[in-house]
Amino acid sequence: MPPTPDVDVATPGRTSAGVRRGAWTATALAFAFMVLNFADKSVLGFAGSRVMRDLGIGPAEFGLVQSAFFWLFAAGALIVGALSIRVSTRWLMPALMVVWVLTMVPLLTPVSFGVLLACRVVLGFAEGPAYALATHVVHSWFPAEKRALPAGVISAGSSVGPLVAAPVLTWVIVAWSWHAAFGVLIVLGLLWVVAWAVLGRPSPEETAAADAPRKRTDWRLVGRQLATPTILGVGLLTFVGYWTTTLRVSWLPLYLEQGLGYDTTSAGRLVTLPYAVAAVAAIGAGLLSNRMVARGVARRIARGWLSAAFVVTGGACMVLLTVVGPGLAQMVFTVLAFSLNSASYGVALTVVADLVDPAHRGAVLGVLVAIYSMAGVIAPLVLGFAVEGAGGGAAGYGVGFAISGVVIVVGGLLSVPLIDPERDAARLERATA
Repeated sequence: MPPTPDVDVATPGRTSAGVRRGAWTATALAFAFMVLNFADKSVLGFAGSRVMRDLGIGPAEFGLVQSAFFWLFAAGALIVGALSIRVSTRWLMPALMVVWVLTMVPLLTPVSFGVLLACRVVLGFAEGPAYALATHVVHSWFPAEKRALPAGVISAGSSVGPLVAAPVLTWVIVAWSWHAAFGVLIVLGLLWVVAWAVLGRPSPEETAAADAPRKRTDWRLVGRQLATPTILGVGLLTFVGYWTTTLRVSWLPLYLEQGLGYDTTSAGRLVTLPYAVAAVAAIGAGLLSNRMVARGVARRIARGWLSAAFVVTGGACMVLLTVVGPGLAQMVFTVLAFSLNSASYGVALTVVADLVDPAHRGAVLGVLVAIYSMAGVIAPLVLGFAVEGAGGGAAGYGVGFAISGVVIVVGGLLSVPLIDPERDAARLERATA
């Protein structure tokens, strides 16, 4: 395992208490970063029926808009992930936020389908690296055995964003317009940039790297790390997990409105339930994984099996919600189907920090984001064409969710035998030697 600085050990010029405060301040800022990241992803989902009406488009075209967000998502994750080897996250994070703000400015006024499509493509490129960078930030502050909890907090941000945004932005959309919702996000994004400039600090890991002689990046080692079964397994697991995340952001509000018959305001309130459960599950999974590691449980179990269990259970619930009729059981399965996957990300990606040298972590995380973001391209299209092919309504959503649930369960099960960080760490050590 690569050595990392412990927050309990004082670094030059800092007390250990100061380092701990810095670690949790960085975690809070990265959490807020992810809250905004998923809030602006969610606007079109909350305003779906109004967007389709204003632009005169159908479910297939709306699915195309949601898919377009992910067309350059992988490219952004790869490019910025590679940049993170040479450029500090202290500069990359605010730069991305500024780009997010700029892509939302044109949407303050009525736009054409083409302009909306272009804005979503560029926003997707800039948001592609977001989760990898936020995770990289908290991993650089915490030692290996304590990383799963702050990583879970970051993952919870992806649920808290829509959880907070759903009632607030739905109210803005109903009271004014979906354009005004983007105005709210622009203001919040600029406030975050100011907070980062005032409170952001380099981590002990970054400080140590800055003081050490700069070495050439060993891309062959990066390639060997990426090719380990563990990293490939994490890539597969996060791919099927992100399939659920994409549907939750892009189609769940419309499912509640068009498939189950709720009005826009009620759908905006109900959609908060999966996000609330997801936020609690993400933090709880991180805490549980840390405790398992502290008690000597193998990391293939504490990181890999635990993550896969959440994803597979969520996929099974997605299939079940299409089988039962309307009522309490269907709502329970809907909440679980769209929340349990969020518990897997922080724990699964902690495996990267367990296995990969800190100097290469950002690049490897960027590649993993690029892999799982492909689910963001495919999933909205699959559901959009399923809904349109079945003539809309609950039947169309049932077909799309059944297909998605099977994909998620199969992918989650296939990832289990691949993830074994102890085994692959030993292999990498031998290969490096």
